Amino acid sequence: MHPFRAAAEAGDRAAIEALLADDVVFTSPVVFKPYSGKPVTAAILRAVLRVFDGIRYVREISDGRDHALLFEARVGDLTITGCDFLRMNDAGLVEDLTVMVRPLSAAKALAAAMAVEFEQVERELAAD
Repeated sequence: MHPFRAAAEAGDRAAIEALLADDVVFTSPVVFKPYSGKPVTAAILRAVLRVFDGIRYVREISDGRDHALLFEARVGDLTITGCDFLRMNDAGLVEDLTVMVRPLSAAKALAAAMAVEFEQVERELAAD
């Protein structure tokens, strides 16, 4: 089991953050521009853990430094399916994380829920 998967399924925010490289790039399924850096990526992933209910990974595909982790979760009353695409650096830390989700109705629900959470994300980043 990939350590990112284990940390996410356990809701272990500290373990997820420890797996992120300082220069990680996060590409969100609901915004156009990628986010760069560990602080903002960690804050967004903490918000995702607040929004997702019952995240569980159903499949892993690995090829060297590249990993695809397919998941299911609930956002409100909708089931969302998606994939975390991870690229690990030489130190074994996540240097690139791209998330894709479906169906569109669940992606829209995720975008709305994350918009609310971004107030907390901004407070967390301001406190750092």
